This record gives sequence, C-alpha cells and structure tokens, in this order.
Amino acid sequence: MKLKDLATYLGLSPTTVSRALAGYPDVSPSTRQRVLEAAQTLGYQPHRLAQRLRKGRTEAVGVVVPATRGEFTDPFFLELLAGLGEGLAKKGLELLVATSSPGPEELATYRRLVEGRRVDALVVARTRVVDERIRYLLSKGFPFVAHGRSDGLGNAFPYLDMDGTLGFYRATQHLLDLGHRRIAFIGAPQAYNFARYRLEGYLWALRESGLEPPAGYILEAEPTEEGGLRATMDLLSLAQAPTAILAATDRIAWGVLHGLKQRGFWPGREVSVIGYDDLPFSRYTDPPLSTLRQPFREEGHRLVELLLGRLQGEPLETLQEVWVPELVLRGTDGPAPS
Repeated sequence: MKLKDLATYLGLSPTTVSRALAGYPDVSPSTRQRVLEAAQTLGYQPHRLAQRLRKGRTEAVGVVVPATRGEFTDPFFLELLAGLGEGLAKKGLELLVATSSPGPEELATYRRLVEGRRVDALVVARTRVVDERIRYLLSKGFPFVAHGRSDGLGNAFPYLDMDGTLGFYRATQHLLDLGHRRIAFIGAPQAYNFARYRLEGYLWALRESGLEPPAGYILEAEPTEEGGLRATMDLLSLAQAPTAILAATDRIAWGVLHGLKQRGFWPGREVSVIGYDDLPFSRYTDPPLSTLRQPFREEGHRLVELLLGRLQGEPLETLQEVWVPELVLRGTDGPAPS
C-alpha cells in the first residue's frame, strides 16, 4: 500500500497523513491516532527514504526553470514538472519551482537553494555539455538527479535521458526509406547535451547511406517556434531547398510548419517534417505533427524514484538510465516529391 492509498482510504490529503505519521505537532491528536490505527490495520509501512528526507528537513525537492523569454511556459517544462509533482506527491513530498536567467544568476540560485537548505534535493533539467550546475552540486555532495546526461562530466551522477541519437537515426532512416535525399536538420544550440546527440543521429543515418548534407542544410535555432520559423525561411531560400526537415524539438517543428505554409508548401506532401518531444499540441497542428515521443509524465515519476535511490545509497550504475524515444508518424511525413 502507498501513502496515497492510505490518504484516499482516510479521506485526507497525502501531506496530512505524512505529517501525522511523522508526529508533527500541527496535526491534531485525534487525526494522528486515526491515521496510525488505519496504517496498522491496513499494513501500511512508511517509505524509509521518504521519512529520512522529511525528518528535520524541508520535505521539498527543487527544480530551477529558465526564466528566458518563452521558456517558463515551455510545454517541455510544464509536462516534466507535472510528472515530478505527481511522483513526489506519492511520497508525501513537495516540489519547489524556482526561476532564474541562465548564467551567473542561475548558479547563484542553486547556491541559495543548497546553502540555505531550502530543499532537500534537486532535479537538474535540460543538461549542458559543460554544466556548471552539476559541477557545483557534485562539489557540495548535494543529492540530485539529472534529466539528461552531461558529456563534460562523465557518469558521475544519477540521470534519466532519452537516446536522441538513436531516435534521430531512425527518423532520418524513415525519410530515406521514403525516397528523400535532401534532408535538412534544424538543431537546438549545441551547448545543450541533447542537441548534440540528436545531430549525431541525423548524420549517422545519412553517412550510413553514403550521403553528406549539402551546405546550409544544418542550422541551429533557439528551441522555440520563432527559431523554427526563421530557420525554415533560410532553408527555403537555398538554390536546392530540402524535401524534408528534421527539427530538434516540437516547438521548432511548429515554427517549421508555419514557415512552410507561409511559402505555399503543404507539410507532408511537398516537404516532410519530423519533430521531437510529442508535446500535446503536436496532435492538433494542421496536419498533425510526426515526431519522436518521450513520455514526460513517466520520466518525472522515474526521476523521483532514482533520486530516492541516490539517497538510499544504491550503486550509481543502477541509477543511470537511457530510454529510447518512439517514432510517432502522423500527417507531416510522406514520400519525396517527384
């Protein structure tokens, strides 16, 4: 039985049940007694690691979201935060969300959270090749889990990542099988670790088929709709425009679709498009976006489990996972035009 099940049985919130079991004085004696009796009757055993987190601590796990334009409302972060919040709630813990601009201010935010003991652990999202946030947390011995790897720091920390290399290899191979040879790639800034992996998968598939991308076919854009739109206009201005475009994120792909329509191209017929993320809105673009799916909610839940494993002292190699994204074909991929 889980804490959430016990709370549902009692008609109380998970937080109230958690605090009653831990003996907090803000829970009335009658409620505490009721919770303890129900726990004994139903055979509930409190999660030992969650208790360790709570005892004399903040009961909170933190995550810092970039405060740059458009990122705080990025569906990527919203979906991941939802999964983290759900996973922590099941353990009777809270999610604390802070915002900060990238750079020195961001690292200062991490210092305030860690050195001020405002959270008991952290989740690092959208990792970078050289990630000073991770370097700092390692130097402090502060518990954390990363959503993504960081090549510059090896395998010294727990993480959950998606295999963007294999994902984009399969997406590129799918387009090659459809007869496309002029395939362009709009990537995210290469400072992000995921951006490098996704570019590698695209190049791997092309070179395996004896192809090299023509000049101007690999572009870098901010992972936003505007970034995708601007890059698309550059691609369509080439003497030989691509017949297919791979986008490193769904938001970039949404901008690609908009740009194609502005120039009179119908996605999926004249120019194929494949994104990455499978954000909810991608099912409702016109036509619906073909993309690579990563299950954000499930990832959030698993990150919580990995973090608890880190606190329990489980071997590091058991706390490092790479999942494979699923290629979801909808309406924006099709045979190369003759």
